[in-house]
Amino acid sequence: MSLFKFQSYDLVVCGAGPAGLMAACTFARQTGGARRVLLLDKKAPWKEPIFCAEAVSENRLGKLWPIDRSWVRGRISGIYFTSPSHYRAEFYSKNCGLILDRSGFHHALADGCAEAGVECCFDALVKSLSRNGDGSWDICVKGPDGAPVSVTAKTVIDATGPGARITRGIECLEGIESGDTDLEPAVFAVAEGIEHSAEHIELFFGSEFQDGYGWIFPRDGVEVNIGFVLGKSALPGTSLREKLKSFIAERYPQAKIKAIYGGMIACGQSQRPMALCGLFKAGDAASCVNPISRSGIVESMLCGKIVAQSVAEWLDAGTPDARQKVEREVLDHWMKELGNAHLQIARAKPGFNAIKDSQFDRAAKSLSKLPREKQTLFRIFFAVLWACPSLIWKMRSFLK
Repeated sequence: MSLFKFQSYDLVVCGAGPAGLMAACTFARQTGGARRVLLLDKKAPWKEPIFCAEAVSENRLGKLWPIDRSWVRGRISGIYFTSPSHYRAEFYSKNCGLILDRSGFHHALADGCAEAGVECCFDALVKSLSRNGDGSWDICVKGPDGAPVSVTAKTVIDATGPGARITRGIECLEGIESGDTDLEPAVFAVAEGIEHSAEHIELFFGSEFQDGYGWIFPRDGVEVNIGFVLGKSALPGTSLREKLKSFIAERYPQAKIKAIYGGMIACGQSQRPMALCGLFKAGDAASCVNPISRSGIVESMLCGKIVAQSVAEWLDAGTPDARQKVEREVLDHWMKELGNAHLQIARAKPGFNAIKDSQFDRAAKSLSKLPREKQTLFRIFFAVLWACPSLIWKMRSFLK
């Protein structure tokens, strides 16, 4: 029995994270089942999904996908900003955001794909891509029995994450986005026994995070997601796992670590092409993560939607010139939606990274004395600027 229903497809989506799931579903819905679309991943997206921080803006997510309470762990009503000396400022808002059950959320997206007519194969590891003489793509897949299987596609969406593993070295894709813009290491643990607010995110700032930050995100009232992301300037040879374990042991000696996860995040915004030769990049593979907050769930979904719509246009285009125009415009669409904002944030990033521990302490100490209702995001931002006057000068690049 063949691994796939067909030998050739109009679109093959590689990677079933938020970007790949959103792209496959958007394309299938837009084309009304008239096009063959195949979604590939080495495992079902609801099995061991990358937890990351699991927090999203309710408003932004709701514009992309109907929110179902069955895959929402809880609601976030505030953020604690904690300085190196443990002074704490608080931003409070009833509609601050949601904490997702990523497993349930991914299952809902996958169900949406299946309902829209997407053929989902979640035991297929994409090993390599090659371009055929007629311009189509040959995708080599390792099936559940370990044997290689090939399938052909007119177009491909690479949503396999940062690093351009499957597109690296392909001559016609030279210069395409590679998902490695400002790669930064991140590590986090699922742990219990850590005192926390079930309705607050806590963010830690200071030099110990080497141009990044730490966090605690509540999960279910008992477990938390605790971790940090370091800047690309992090000292080589640093064991992120050991650094996290030491951080938890020092601050929360009663904590019990249940699992540790880690990886690299593309935390920048390039202006390289997002599509060439009928291959399109989406999600982390397109470096679509917010450069400072490092948020990427909703960003990946939006990117997947934009790319899927462009693929449908590409397939309907009648000439090579028309298709190349569609490919050029993918980046334009993304930049208009979020890319330009990400570029501005990336310009401001060196200035934020230059803030000293004493300046974080001064700002947080000042804010901690104010009533909660007066600790607005604007006031928090202004307090940091006031504690670090040189940042105002550095922020010129952000305002360009």
